[in-house]
Amino acid sequence: MGEIRAILVDKDAAGGYRAAVTRLDEADLMEGDVTVRITHSTVNYKDGLAITGRAPVVRRFPMIPGVDFAGIVERSEHPALKPGDAVLLNGWGCGETHYGAYADKARVKGDWLIPLPAGLSAAEVMAVGTAGFTAMLCLMALEKHGATPADGPAIVTGAAGGVGSTAISFLARAGWHVIASTGRPEEADYLKGLGASEIIERAELSGPVKPLAKERWAAGIDSVGSTTLANVLSMTRYGGAIAACGLAGGMDLPTTVAPFILRGVALLGVDCVLASRERRIAVWDRIARDLDKAKLATMTETIGFDDLMRVAPEILAGKVRGRLVVEMG
Repeated sequence: MGEIRAILVDKDAAGGYRAAVTRLDEADLMEGDVTVRITHSTVNYKDGLAITGRAPVVRRFPMIPGVDFAGIVERSEHPALKPGDAVLLNGWGCGETHYGAYADKARVKGDWLIPLPAGLSAAEVMAVGTAGFTAMLCLMALEKHGATPADGPAIVTGAAGGVGSTAISFLARAGWHVIASTGRPEEADYLKGLGASEIIERAELSGPVKPLAKERWAAGIDSVGSTTLANVLSMTRYGGAIAACGLAGGMDLPTTVAPFILRGVALLGVDCVLASRERRIAVWDRIARDLDKAKLATMTETIGFDDLMRVAPEILAGKVRGRLVVEMG
């Protein structure tokens, strides 16, 4: 046991929120039957919220934020894991209710860990991260519903963000004609490079919501919520489906029942935090099979642990394109 470096967020009695790089004793890590030396992490929108305190995603204080990590097992009392195993974790409340990824080590339940998928490095699985894991969950939810590329185009909102970028790549790989919605028109070439066939301005989906608007797409992946999702639903073709997984634009949904009862549109809710271990393994196996590593590289920037405090507000301000991988060494 010894000291470890970590970002710690805390709240004082007056409600003041603070985040700082600090040193903790490894013995202070939370309960778990496996200790992992973290080699790589990533930065999701939720991580930015956790570090800045701009939304109440942290539900226990003090807390080490960070919902994703990859690393090497150092100690294990779990029957399926042994020292030296390469593993990854995303979700399970890490960074919210259980000490998360932004530290040199983590102590967690072994049932939360899965083996690194064959053919993917620790850096690559963190380039995918919760964002890409969620995007694949959305695609698989659409497929389970019965949606196919033959039905028509698929819309992706928040297209230049982490979920959006990976969703475009996965949808295009699966044969979909992808329409990318973004507030950053300067990213058009980047989005087309990922597989988008069309680019539309975010403003087309941020205006007043009609109960029903012109039918434009058969499916979609939305990470924005609020007015954007309401407009997406109103423009979805008869019998179409939208997978919703985010709330960057807000938690409200100012829509009507019209898309659901007059066009038979389905709204598919997608959660990545509590997906079962078996489902996670299945999703990551699909990612390993379908991932276009060249496209992943174009959407990925690598940073160090010391950059985390700087990039947290930037990801909330929409200044981060694609995915950030954190090398923890």
